Amino acid sequence: MMPYWLLPRGVRPEVYGADAAGWLLIAAGIALYCACAFWGFAVRGKGTPLPLDPPKRLVVEGPYRVVRHPMYWSVAFVMLGEAAVFHSVALFKLVAAFAVGVILFVLFVEEPALKQKFGAEFEEYCRQVPRWIPRVPIRLSKRGAK
Repeated sequence: MMPYWLLPRGVRPEVYGADAAGWLLIAAGIALYCACAFWGFAVRGKGTPLPLDPPKRLVVEGPYRVVRHPMYWSVAFVMLGEAAVFHSVALFKLVAAFAVGVILFVLFVEEPALKQKFGAEFEEYCRQVPRWIPRVPIRLSKRGAK
């Protein structure tokens, strides 16, 4: 196999423009996935992302304080990053299909199952944390005002 630096231009990954943004999205997606799967599910939830061994506790810390389904965001970030790095319209379309599938799965399968498993605790969590888009905190007071 030829070393990376000897690959002809166009074959090796670029590190500027859309490619750089793509690599950043991939890195962010991997980091977010690790935070969700290992820190969130394994450490806090005492389980795994695998449906055969799901978390025993409802995970509401870390990325799960921002949105209810950050792990799907992590996968979407990686997919969007790949689409940018490879300049692929087909991969962008795949991201859109993934998003539609995830939304339907979450609405009709995952959230009803979580509601059944965790009951009132999950319902309160749903009232506090948005499903997909983080809330932007709004500060109405001025600095120094009490």
